[in-house]
Amino acid sequence: MKAPLSWIKEYVDLPAEVTTEQLTDRLTDLGLKLEAIHSAADGITGPLVVGKVLTMDPEPQKNGKTINWCTVDVGDANGTGEPQGIVCGAHNFAPGDLVVVILPGGVLPGNFEISARKTYGHLSAGMICSARELGLGEDHDGIIVLPADAGAPGTDAFDVLGLREEVIEFEINPDRAYGLSLRGIAREAALGFDGTTYRDPALRATPAADAAGYPVVVDDAAGCPVFVARTVTGFDPAALTPAWLAERITHAGMRPISLAVDITNYVMLETGRPIHGYDLDKLQGTIRVRRASEGERMTTLDGAERTLSAEDLVVTDDSGIIGLGGVMGGETTEMSDVTTNILVEAAHWDATSMFRTGKRHKISSEAGKRNERGVDPTICEAAADRVVELLVELGGGTVAPGVTVVGTPPAAPSVRIDYDLPARISGIAIDSETVVADLQAIGASVDADADGITVTPPPWRPDITDPFDLVEEVVRIVGYDQVPSVLPREAAGRGLTRPQRLRRRIGRTLAGAGCVEVVSFPFVGPASFDALGLPADDVRRKTVLLANPLSAEEPAYTTTLLPGVLKAAARNIGRGAPGVALFETGTVAFPVDRGPAPIYGVDRRPDVAELDKLYEALPRQPLHLAVVLAGERERAGWWGSGREAGWSDAIGLVRRLGEELGVTVEPRRAVLMPWHPGRCAELTVGEVVLGHAGELHPQVCAGLGLPARSAALEIDLDQLMDLATVVVPGPSFSSFPVAKEDVALVVDADVPSASVEAALREGAGDLLESVRLFDVYTGEQIGEGRKSLAFALRFRATDRTLTEGEAGAARDAAVARAAEVVGAVQR
Repeated sequence: MKAPLSWIKEYVDLPAEVTTEQLTDRLTDLGLKLEAIHSAADGITGPLVVGKVLTMDPEPQKNGKTINWCTVDVGDANGTGEPQGIVCGAHNFAPGDLVVVILPGGVLPGNFEISARKTYGHLSAGMICSARELGLGEDHDGIIVLPADAGAPGTDAFDVLGLREEVIEFEINPDRAYGLSLRGIAREAALGFDGTTYRDPALRATPAADAAGYPVVVDDAAGCPVFVARTVTGFDPAALTPAWLAERITHAGMRPISLAVDITNYVMLETGRPIHGYDLDKLQGTIRVRRASEGERMTTLDGAERTLSAEDLVVTDDSGIIGLGGVMGGETTEMSDVTTNILVEAAHWDATSMFRTGKRHKISSEAGKRNERGVDPTICEAAADRVVELLVELGGGTVAPGVTVVGTPPAAPSVRIDYDLPARISGIAIDSETVVADLQAIGASVDADADGITVTPPPWRPDITDPFDLVEEVVRIVGYDQVPSVLPREAAGRGLTRPQRLRRRIGRTLAGAGCVEVVSFPFVGPASFDALGLPADDVRRKTVLLANPLSAEEPAYTTTLLPGVLKAAARNIGRGAPGVALFETGTVAFPVDRGPAPIYGVDRRPDVAELDKLYEALPRQPLHLAVVLAGERERAGWWGSGREAGWSDAIGLVRRLGEELGVTVEPRRAVLMPWHPGRCAELTVGEVVLGHAGELHPQVCAGLGLPARSAALEIDLDQLMDLATVVVPGPSFSSFPVAKEDVALVVDADVPSASVEAALREGAGDLLESVRLFDVYTGEQIGEGRKSLAFALRFRATDRTLTEGEAGAARDAAVARAAEVVGAVQR
């Protein structure tokens, strides 16, 4: 919200010694946070003066454009007193008009220097300025035409345009809608400085309702508690917006449009009450406020045709829908440049309905911004009367007889508060007198008794609903800087939870293996699953759809982390990285098919049964880990040749995690996209399936731009951590020598080496220290469809040196078990 300083001072008499910085500091302390202090003159230097157009000769150009060669009287500002010759491309002025001229040597915003230069066959000495060129708005279609009484030619235009005006920009929190008006800002300024006088612009005598007003019927009193209508006839549509009004609207961040529209915007900025004007001659019959029928259509002022919901509040007449209540008017009754008779609407709308309607139709307007936050419902008559007053005063209209007022403002609920609650919550010594005085200062009605205070919040503060809101009001006036700083005492015997410790251990292990953590976008669409080659019936394609997705192409919460981490890997490879090792931990979501979650009110905490229904509707959200290994895994150099990442690296990472967590992870052959059908492993701990790892399918690598034979894994971390041993025993060491035994076993080609290794471990017994596959051989000596696997077995005892017989017996037992389990034959 932008507020010109002079406009604030119109409603509050600030002490003369208070500077702008002191004012903004105090308002920030009170909750209206300063965003910036602007001056319209920022970026403008040099001679900026009032000029009078003497001649204006249009000259068509070869490029189809017509320019105007103008002579402009700038008084003595150019040092000669002679008319200034200027080329101008705008056409919205005429000889005799007063305009704004910047002379050579001046500088406009954006460091745009003005000089005399040859253009279109003339020496143009200066520029006739538009609002956009001066940084006053976005209007670039025509130059600024000043009122006839703006001043003599050569007069300094800085003061004429109010360019030296200081404008304060505030960051208004959603719960402080009153701050979106000069009325509210001035009230806060008066609250911040003792002894100041506040003049409420909405405090005015208004005529009583009578039967002669325009007929209005409200069918939904909850959605529209108050509807006020006033009529002005004989308005002059050609009347120009006076400079002071246009200047204030512009400084407040809005663009002047026409006098009638500018007046409604001015009163909205002044009072905070959005106003809408209808062309009275376009209205047909009684105005009615109701809920829309599902699927009804209307065209709003922005020219968009909208399909309505049954939750939308609409304004209708006999011709149909003429407005989306409180959000945006309709095109059929829009005021135009020929409107002479105006119906002024000042209505109070339910804030929740306004918010949902605005979000549903993706409409953001200044009126909707205020209505959805909650506006003072008691000033509809005053705001309408102010608009009527200005239409008559500035536009030559006549007030038509009749005032329509339908409904009454909803009563604000009372809140009970103990005298000592502000002191107990804030830690400041605040006495009861201060509590009462501060609550009265914000405009609340206070009824104090021996036991406490009953407070009725002011109508412009719908955000005050409970005792702690009142505590905030008292403390912000006393001063947040008075709240003592006390460090909380840490509870004894508390630390990281078991899942936290395990997740940190997993992260450290992956980092130690050379992996880098990434965080990717958690939403996917069909294209993400197509890129992974998932079949149509894959369970991972069944997703939780979002009601309001950030992207229409990715409207669902992901069921797998692979799309995000693979995209990150492809992006890094595409930018020249020779190899990547990325991992991500995060939740995925699987729908539970129990229907949508119920929506409860926010006025109370849901009870146990209601919470159970909410939890039933939640999707299953396990914690997953995904890793992608692509390109170089080991770099080449003087030390030797490098190595590309492969399927064994992915499986090895999971087995390494298992060792860190005290569990044994076993791989077994599987077929699952997006992995290569012959190089994919299902990772298990006992009968529990953790996930899959292996080499990515060639089509997936090609589609994503990854190197061929890139590897990836994805596992369920929740299951792995459930199986983990919290305290992993450290390795035991023996000072006795190791007994080395190597065996070569021939098995069928489709037998996984991990199965053979598992059988050897099982048969070898407790003396086995390690087993490692060091060679795989296929050839004629082995036979077709067979392979030879060579394992290095290492035996050691903790209390003695093993004899050759003991080591040989353990080796033979291991080979026998492999023969029994996988049909292995020793070479």
